Parts: sequence; structure tokens; C-alpha cells
Amino acid sequence: MLAQDIHSQSGQEKVFDTGLALRQAVREGRFSGDTAGKAPGLLQGNLAILPKALAHDFLLFCQRNPKPCPIIGIGEAGEVSLPDLGQDIDIRTDVPAYRIFRPGQAPERVDDLNSVWRDDLVTFVLGCSFSFEEALVAAEIPVRHIDAGRNVPMYVTSIETRPAGAFSGPLVVSMRSFSPADAIQAILLSSRQPLAHGAPVHIGDPAQIGIRDIMSPDFGDQPIMNDRDIPVFWACGVTPQMAIRNCDADLAITHDPGHMLVTDIPAETAESRLWGIAQNNNN
Repeated sequence: MLAQDIHSQSGQEKVFDTGLALRQAVREGRFSGDTAGKAPGLLQGNLAILPKALAHDFLLFCQRNPKPCPIIGIGEAGEVSLPDLGQDIDIRTDVPAYRIFRPGQAPERVDDLNSVWRDDLVTFVLGCSFSFEEALVAAEIPVRHIDAGRNVPMYVTSIETRPAGAFSGPLVVSMRSFSPADAIQAILLSSRQPLAHGAPVHIGDPAQIGIRDIMSPDFGDQPIMNDRDIPVFWACGVTPQMAIRNCDADLAITHDPGHMLVTDIPAETAESRLWGIAQNNNN
């Protein structure tokens, strides 16, 4: 029996044994939920798709803000497959939910990009904190939103990113709460995965980074916090969505928060593997 068939009562509770299996389920309409904990051990990616005319500015924005925007893949203009990240990827259909941004309009949530895809669109895939959560689970550290079947809570902070061309905006963070001992271990484990945002950007009092009410996140679900828990905040790949809102592109696309592109790359070996791919492509 495949891992994706283990939980048959609720389609959004499925756990997938490969990235390909999850992407196929998304493409075929069998899975549409958030991807936290749904593909254990695999590198997940945030999405930013922009017209080619803005791609250079966005690349510079990512280079200036590597904590929220660690690049794990970039496509050619019009390219829908990303073979370095996984088998048979179609970026138009393989993310559970997308957000479409147009000037003067509220973001639109869609299930696929078939009706809006253009040959000038460039895909950026950025690292995601979901990827290091498997290391926490393996260390028997409770990850409360996974245990509860929820999306991770995310917050817009008062910390500004470094602007680049048309792109600027505040840092967005994701939060996980732990006992003091587990918090120390979580910091150590996450610091080993810089492509998944690495070590946290803040620990403790949320007001110090402009978060007024920790129980009311801007994205994701309300957090679950036990007595004496310490909130720990990581840079989040929703940050580019704030910058994209300010860039006035005629069309820009991201993932819906919590709904990631799941790759075929093991999270623990992602940095060395992607570095090797980049070196081979440069030779």
C-alpha cells in the first residue's frame, strides 16, 4: 500500500512517500491541502513567478535577502518543468493552490495556472521552513501545527527587507512554539538547513518584531501554545508576496501560503546536491 493511501478518510490528511506522488495527486485533483508534514524528508519550495522584465530585479531582491528568499531553483522564461528539482514537474498544476496578483486587484486564489500561463513568465522556487520540520519530528520534538493537522502561523513583521529595483516590503515570519529545551534543539537543527531559512530570526517577545497579537496570524492557522512555551520565529517564504504586491507587475503568481511545491530532493542533502547541479550547469 502506498503511503498516500494510508489515510483514506480525509484527502487532506494523506502523507506521501515521494514528491512525485504528491505532485501527481495535486495535478489530478486528489490533494489540495497545505503541505506541512505531507512529504516527510523532502525539500519544499515557495513559489514566485514573474514576467521576464522583472526577473533580474527579483533575483537581486533574493540575493539581498537570503534568509526569507533562499533560491533553490530558477526556470527559463516560459519553462514549466524544473528537472533539477524533480521528475515530471509542471509548475502550472503541481502546487496545491496559487495566488495571482494583478495591479489594483485583491489576490486571486486558483487551483492551477493553465488559463494564465505565458511564455515570458520566469519561475523562482525558494526554500521553505517546512523542510526542516522533518528533522524536528525525527528528534521527537513536537511540532504543534503538524500534530494538530494545521497550517503553520505566519506574521507580517516591522522588519523591512533590503529593496531591489521594483521589490521591497516587510519580512514575514513563521512561528513554532516549544518548551525551552526543545527550542534550543530546534534552533540547532534548523541552522543546518540554510536552504530552508536556516536559524530563526527572533526568539521570544513577538512585540519586539511588530507582532501585536500572536494568536491572530496574518496567514496560516491560529497557533497552539502550551504553558511556558517559547515562540520561535523563522524567516518565511511568504515575504516575496509582500514585495510582489509593491512591484506593479501586470501579472505575478505565488503559492497560496502553506501550499508548497514539493521537490524530489531530500532536505538534509539539499544544499550539497543543488550546489553540485549549479556547478555542472556552469561548466
